[in-house]
Amino acid sequence: MTSQQLERLVQLLALVPADLLAEPWRHWPTLITSMFLHGGWMHIIGNMWTLYLFGDNVEDRMGPAGYLIFYLLSGVAAGLTHALTTPDSTVPTLGASGAVSGVLGAYLLLYPGARIITLIIVVIFPLFVELPAILFIGIWFLSQLYSGTLALLLPEGSFGGVAWWAHVGGFVMGMLLLPLFKKPERRYRRRYPDEYWPW
Repeated sequence: MTSQQLERLVQLLALVPADLLAEPWRHWPTLITSMFLHGGWMHIIGNMWTLYLFGDNVEDRMGPAGYLIFYLLSGVAAGLTHALTTPDSTVPTLGASGAVSGVLGAYLLLYPGARIITLIIVVIFPLFVELPAILFIGIWFLSQLYSGTLALLLPEGSFGGVAWWAHVGGFVMGMLLLPLFKKPERRYRRRYPDEYWPW
């Protein structure tokens, strides 16, 4: 595929806020197709790694079909949030991070006390520490709000080129959708012994 063909593909399948809001009947499919495009290997690896770590537990509580619908709806909400907060942007937006953020929102409500091993750099020394999910994901969410607010105040593209508000929108939608998709406790299989999860 030539660079011109690749650019054309991105223009067709990525979410462009200005285009979506100007002609929603024409560009609404990009709310879905943009979730399956990524800007490079590190982009997709980061999203898929996060989905691997948190997604299976959420899927256990929803079932495969419900989880798929939940994931796509979270991604659509993320795309709409990004478009509404940057209505004049003509920069193509792509990636699954908005949908993955929805999974994080559901995980936070389902497993707030789960222990998450994370890497913290102290000066030059890496340390692995266990943090409760409510703290780990809570700090992440606040960082998205902070970064998104800065991005609105600064010129477009001057703050990392990340769709921060897509993350916020997906996260909030994931929390709102959870009650609709969560199966009664007796109907899902428990993957871990009771003593592993203290709730």
